[in-house]
Amino acid sequence: MADNARAKRLADLIREVVAKKLQRGIKDPRLGTHVTITDTRVTGDLREATVFYTVYGDDEQRAEAAAGLESAKGVLRSAVGQAAGVKFTPTLTFVADALPDTAKTIEDLLDKARAKDAEVREVSAGATFAGDADPYKKPEDDDEPGDEDDDESADDEKDGDAAK
Repeated sequence: MADNARAKRLADLIREVVAKKLQRGIKDPRLGTHVTITDTRVTGDLREATVFYTVYGDDEQRAEAAAGLESAKGVLRSAVGQAAGVKFTPTLTFVADALPDTAKTIEDLLDKARAKDAEVREVSAGATFAGDADPYKKPEDDDEPGDEDDDESADDEKDGDAAK
């Protein structure tokens, strides 16, 4: 079994070779400039390689690109074998990368969140507080020096009225 560094180097080489071959060597009109190789992964035994690609276009162009990659698989594998110089050239499997669709979904969700935030901002623009502006309770200051004398004199007056 090969080490991970060797599998990573082979995966990088496969990605570069396939991308260059698609750009210059394959004359299939289904594989125009709208196909992009995004990632490549190789198994630990270096026998199988998965090539991830994206197609910028509609569903029809994606289907055509998938068919074009399947038909060019042999040519691409022999180009990888020549460039890699390994004993066994890995078999290539092409998988459409879901990253652009996922990114579009996330972008749509973020747009909805921005719209909701703007709506909340508009509603709260003229709003006032339900209670006081400062909702925290503050302790009353009963310990002021002038208040004690007033309290005692008021108590004396009450006691005096009660004595009479």
